[in-house]
Amino acid sequence: DALKGAAAVLIAQYFWGPDAALFAALAAFLGHLFPVWLGFKGGKGIAVSLGILLALYWPVGLLAFASWGAVLAVFRISSLSALAAAIVTPIYMALFHRPHEAILAFVLAVLAFVAHSDNIRRLLHGEEPRVGRSRAG
Repeated sequence: DALKGAAAVLIAQYFWGPDAALFAALAAFLGHLFPVWLGFKGGKGIAVSLGILLALYWPVGLLAFASWGAVLAVFRISSLSALAAAIVTPIYMALFHRPHEAILAFVLAVLAFVAHSDNIRRLLHGEEPRVGRSRAG
């Protein structure tokens, strides 16, 4: 999935420039979340967004991945880690003076929150499973 996001960005950037890369990134993300051939029921988009971020501006991609890992190490909840990384990524882009990428990262974060609505409900009720712990235990 990460390769799918990165490939869309890199191909569009090579042939049509940086603006096209942003649109390709959004298209890859939307295509992953809402694939026509699966009845518009796709994945949550986190791996795709990592590939997109690494291809657009790799320092922010690495920071987003590190943020995900840090939250996972502390709380051991993958969805919480993904949502936290989604929140900080637009901020990282802005801090690196990448305003167009920051806007894209904000849009991807909003879409990630939509895709994670069931996870958010479970998080709020304390029912989201932790990494390394079985659902039964």
